[in-house]
Amino acid sequence: MNRQLMKTHVPKIQTNLETIENLLKTFTIQPFQNDGQHHFSIKEIKPESQMPSLFDKEVIISLTDPDHDVTQIQNSLITLDFTLNLLFDNKFDQFSESYRAGTFIFVGLKSSAQLIREYVLYHRGRIIDGSLQNDSTTEQFIYNTIKPKSEKNNNRFVHSLYENVRKDDISHCGKYLNIKDISDAFAPQTAAPYVMPVNFSVSIPLDDLLIFSAISEYPNALFGDLKIKFKINQNAFVFCQIDPVISMARYYTINNDELLSSCQDKLKDIDLFFRNWSLTFQYTNMFIQIGCTADLVTGVRAEELTPS
Repeated sequence: MNRQLMKTHVPKIQTNLETIENLLKTFTIQPFQNDGQHHFSIKEIKPESQMPSLFDKEVIISLTDPDHDVTQIQNSLITLDFTLNLLFDNKFDQFSESYRAGTFIFVGLKSSAQLIREYVLYHRGRIIDGSLQNDSTTEQFIYNTIKPKSEKNNNRFVHSLYENVRKDDISHCGKYLNIKDISDAFAPQTAAPYVMPVNFSVSIPLDDLLIFSAISEYPNALFGDLKIKFKINQNAFVFCQIDPVISMARYYTINNDELLSSCQDKLKDIDLFFRNWSLTFQYTNMFIQIGCTADLVTGVRAEELTPS
């Protein structure tokens, strides 16, 4: 990526200072008009490794390109497309049809950089001394703690803050699975564990890796070919349950017209759900590493009480 931004400073003058506007103009930074000589371009570089690849295989990708004079590491990222087979021991068949489409489970990562288990950098085909990192996940966890919350709060596909995810926010690194899709996938399966295939994308900004945190830009002609080889940490994936009250409220708001026109029974059940705002659910209120057990809400249904 080649990007240059030119700015010029307006010198302070002693004339025409009779207005506040003219005074402020003497201290402003005015953008330089692009004359066509300054530009940036974006190029996608394919991995050298065979794709698709299993989690335990090494991935090699170039970080520089001969067509670009300058690579801006701070604006570069690695994008990974995943296909996962999630295993469940519950079909979630205790959910009424009215509530399945509005309740969710999140699967993803707390930070995309924690996905890399180990890496090493190559310069012109040779390993860079001191670049080998065998525990990158721990390194990124520590580095992530010093990043400001504002930087992580709105980075879609990069960071997942639990307080955002539990509220069904779009700023996350992973995918929301509604109970309806999960139940439909499990319907023809007769024995546990039940398999749910999931696809989603993850973006890893290169400057989220500690070794690149101090690099801004450099001329490729000076440094030459630069590559990274890394392995994926499959234990970095986490899951959690979305607050059913919040997710049902959003589902009702988005699909209100459809519910009013065609789904009166479902609308009655949802209305009953909202009449019980004091209703609380007992479930694990945190991210849980995939492979570990957690308390989840496995059923929500409306039942008509018979007067005694």
